[in-house]
Amino acid sequence: MSQEKNGRTVFYVPGKGWVDKNNSATRPSKYYETQQEAYNAGREHLEKQGGGEISIKRKSDGRIREKNTIAPGNDPSHIKG
Repeated sequence: MSQEKNGRTVFYVPGKGWVDKNNSATRPSKYYETQQEAYNAGREHLEKQGGGEISIKRKSDGRIREKNTIAPGNDPSHIKG
């Protein structure tokens, strides 16, 4: 399974709340009251799926503010020395 397929994004939908969406899905399955709840759900999904990358978007402008690799995914920024 590729990293892209196991990617998830946390973002805000005005009037509905925070979303944890699988990047390969066309729409989110659930809305959450807080960003932390959505992030925790996304993290749990990725852990069950064997890892991947989760992106968190800002509520204000929708730009990505953080990306985290959930084990055992491959961290693209990891440098072997």
